Parts: sequence; structure tokens; C-alpha cells
Amino acid sequence: MPTPAPALVAAWFALGTLPTERVPMWAAQWLAAGLDGPSLRVLAGLSGSDPHDVRDLLPDVLGEVGAPVPAVNVATATVAYDNLARLCLDGLASERWVTQKVEELYVNSGYDNDLLEPPLGAVYGLEDEWEGGWGRTPDQLAANVRSACAAQLGRA
Repeated sequence: MPTPAPALVAAWFALGTLPTERVPMWAAQWLAAGLDGPSLRVLAGLSGSDPHDVRDLLPDVLGEVGAPVPAVNVATATVAYDNLARLCLDGLASERWVTQKVEELYVNSGYDNDLLEPPLGAVYGLEDEWEGGWGRTPDQLAANVRSACAAQLGRA
């Protein structure tokens, strides 16, 4: 998976889905790509084993690189949804994993119904169908998710 852009990391941070153990490596890659700042250099030197250290530094780092932590809203979710859709359509993430991530975003938002906006937010609830084995077949569910991903990216 490619190194996520700071704006995507900011969205994940705001939405509560950030894999903190990976952030120091991304910070090092951002440095190598030409971004810089004192907090970014400190973050790049962390091991990632302490999520609190990462979370404490990250708002300053994101501000230094021009991607401040956004409010949790539809625009922030759209950044995350676009990434999920791209990963799925590029074959880097399964359709079922995408439904799990959409559910995680919705739950972490405090069940903000605005995050269920189509196209990709509309796949919320498919994980229950997948897990329960009722309703549509796994292939039909996967096709539904791929269609929503395509629509999310304007490829429909």
C-alpha cells in the first residue's frame, strides 16, 4: 500500500481509525519526500509502539505539513471513503473489508447519519448480511460494494 498523504492521515485521525503503529514510518517517508518540521522529525524517530506518543505529536505534525486535523463531518468521511474506494477498485482491499471500514467510520463518528450518504456510506449494514449469510450471495454483495466504490470515485 502506498504511503498515505497527510490529509488522509488527518482524516483517519479525526475519524478514530488511524493505525498509530504505522505513523512514524509514514512521517519518515514524508520527510524523504521533502516535507519538514520539528515535530515531523520527532515523529519520524518514534518506534510507533506507544500510540499515545504518536497521537500527542500528530496534530502538530499535521499542522506543520499543511493538513490540520479536520472536524468529523461528511467532507472528512469523504476523504476516507475515496481512499477505501480506490483501494478496493485497485485490488488492494476486499469488498468485505471496505464494508467493515465503513461500519467502523460510522460507529466511531458516534453514529452520525450524515456519514451514511451514498455512494459508499450506503454500504453500511452489508457486513451484517455478509456475516449472517442471509440475503444476497457474497458475489452479489461484492458487486454492490464495487459499484458503490466506482460511484464514490465518479467512475460509474
